[in-house]
Amino acid sequence: MNKKRFGKFEGYGFVLPAVLFMLLLVGYPLIYNIFLSFLDVDISNLASGEKSFIGIDNYKTLAETEGFSISVVNTFIYTIGSVFFQVIIGFALALFFSMKFKLASFLRGFMMIAWLIPMTITALLFKFMMSGDGVINQMLINSGIIDSPIAWLSDPNVALWSVIITNIWIGIPFNMLLLSTGISSLPEDVYESASLDGASWYHKLVHITLPLLKPVILVVLMLGFIYTFKVFDIVFVMTGGGPINSTEVLSTLAYRFSFNEFQFSLGAAAANVLFVILFVVSLVYLKMIKNDEVM
Repeated sequence: MNKKRFGKFEGYGFVLPAVLFMLLLVGYPLIYNIFLSFLDVDISNLASGEKSFIGIDNYKTLAETEGFSISVVNTFIYTIGSVFFQVIIGFALALFFSMKFKLASFLRGFMMIAWLIPMTITALLFKFMMSGDGVINQMLINSGIIDSPIAWLSDPNVALWSVIITNIWIGIPFNMLLLSTGISSLPEDVYESASLDGASWYHKLVHITLPLLKPVILVVLMLGFIYTFKVFDIVFVMTGGGPINSTEVLSTLAYRFSFNEFQFSLGAAAANVLFVILFVVSLVYLKMIKNDEVM
């Protein structure tokens, strides 16, 4: 009995550092940010400490702000557009590299460079390449696809898609790696049986690969959605939310309120909206996983 009790407390001892880390570095800022959103804190009263409780007035002000609705729509367009193409292209590359050929491992590892480069460096590179006289415009003009340079980052109708293209390029290797791992773990005897029955590659893909890979695809979609929805660095470096709020997302909106306009409570409210959306998406994902396990 004493050994069992000691083993139990020993297990709690191993878990304790992780719990303390989460409470101090994640839990406290999160709770404080929620509390801050119900106060009236800006640059005028920050030093004096006069923080009056105003309830949900910050959320009402946020909802009435013109840039808020634009940032919500932009965030969803950016996230869905990025994740969709990242998963589709990543899955196609995962299928390609699952084929046994000589340079498969080398090329798959080489493609990971795009994901390993720091996000801000990649954003700066694409910002230069998408400038008026950048490499991308020069290639398109020389190939005869366009006649004049495209204002990738200064045209409100194009800027958001320019940022999406950048994020797609960054995220493809990560999706490819996760899906490649899932494909490599699929049982080969099922494919051998299907081949003996005369199944084509299309039937194997639709009726074997995709159903067996469903849990992995759900994980990739969820991780991609959460990681992309809270984007800040790419948008901040490439466009700063402009032009004319065309690339403004919830994270850059919260940053602008807090550190440009010094309306800290309003910025906290915008950050909490971002948190609530991701929290709801996480609950939906857990529900889907639970239903999948039951089935």
